[in-house]
Amino acid sequence: MIELFDKVLGSGKVVSDPAALQAYNDDYSEAEAVTPSLAVLPTTVEEVQGVVRVADEHRIPLTPRVAGTNVAGLSIPAAGGVVVDLRNMNRIVSMNVEDMVTVIEPGVTQQQMRDYLDSNKIPLTLGYSLGPRRSSILANCGLDGLTNRSLKYGSMGQWVSGFEVVLADGSVVRTGSWALSDIPFARSPFPDLTGLFVGWQGTTGIITKAAFHLIPKHPLNERLFVLAYSVHGAFEAMRRLCRLETCDDIGGLSWPTGKMMLGVKRPHPVPEQGEPRFFLYVDLTAEAYEEMAYKKDALRKVLDGLRAEGEKYEEPLDIPTLVALDPRMGKFAEFPTDLDFLTEQGGLTWVGTYGPLSRFDQTADKGIEIMVRHGFAPAIVSRPMKGGHFGVLRFVAVFDRKDAAEIERIKAVNLELLCMVTEAGFIMYKTPSWALREMAAKLDPGMVALMNKTRAMLDPKGIFNPGKLAQ
Repeated sequence: MIELFDKVLGSGKVVSDPAALQAYNDDYSEAEAVTPSLAVLPTTVEEVQGVVRVADEHRIPLTPRVAGTNVAGLSIPAAGGVVVDLRNMNRIVSMNVEDMVTVIEPGVTQQQMRDYLDSNKIPLTLGYSLGPRRSSILANCGLDGLTNRSLKYGSMGQWVSGFEVVLADGSVVRTGSWALSDIPFARSPFPDLTGLFVGWQGTTGIITKAAFHLIPKHPLNERLFVLAYSVHGAFEAMRRLCRLETCDDIGGLSWPTGKMMLGVKRPHPVPEQGEPRFFLYVDLTAEAYEEMAYKKDALRKVLDGLRAEGEKYEEPLDIPTLVALDPRMGKFAEFPTDLDFLTEQGGLTWVGTYGPLSRFDQTADKGIEIMVRHGFAPAIVSRPMKGGHFGVLRFVAVFDRKDAAEIERIKAVNLELLCMVTEAGFIMYKTPSWALREMAAKLDPGMVALMNKTRAMLDPKGIFNPGKLAQ
């Protein structure tokens, strides 16, 4: 098999050493490690085409991977398969400042894009995930993840205006307006074939380029933190702030998350007397000081109104004040950032969901009860998305990957959380196959049949990331 890929890639782009292949066998999660037979490192779309043609002819499973920073086992290969490591395809292919659209390859990281925009003094920005600086932007687009600008612009798949994709027969397709125009300005007006590759976890093709929208970078920006003393108070503030349309981002983190940021590795599952239950962070941007003053005043009016209804909040604190109190809060000053307090123990997992904001309170309360009962501090990350039409509610746990008993506890708590959130009408995003199998009985059978037909049409031999999406 080595010779087959050497022939299309040349020397130095095929990894076969058993020790080196260990780097491809797992991620942060509790998913079982699987070591690939080989890893290949293409640098051009033509090389990806060659790899795919070989795999299709010989029915060799292919799993695309960039940074391996996800927590759902989505880039863990099938047994006997080959990892397609796309990190060396890391060009920012084009930057159209006037139309606010860029084209990038899979290996472009969050930090790389930030540095490029800053160094070229381009007055544009994008949404950054809470993933590490080395995370792939394209992978987050393909997996429909979230960003710190999801409140206004939705999940990352909605930022995409077109893909370049290598299909199972080795052919290349460009979707959206990119099928005709040299500027990939939108997914319309052609049929939205871009959706065939968003959320499919690499099972329908290998994305080699993504075109996505950027947004204006305003000269004034502030991040304010608000301590909330009840679960309902945190989420009700979120809901009301959404309706004002004055915030660029609103995030909510439960008390254990805040404690971990301040160095407490394993917070106690139950908060101490008088501790806040959540802290909100609110991002505001403006073109003028008067606009910023108006937005900050609108935030205070929402909090004052809720205080009058019996909720308790501290006054908003800005980043300089927080950093003066504790320099460790500087990590949260701007994105992208490395939240290494979540990964320093070796294991990180979550049941992250998209769902309706109207049910956040009751679902969070149930999730807190489940996590505490299993002995885990209920670390929760939440945010409204797309104007508040839906939001993310994520239950996070850190664990020791060397402790087999703790891994079993993690699996038990995640399963119970999954059953609870599914019953509440929430859906786990970047969904691991174990979760989809549990949800199978509740999934619309027509949608499942259509997914299977689509996959069979695009990848008849099943070479693309087998085992994912509950194949």
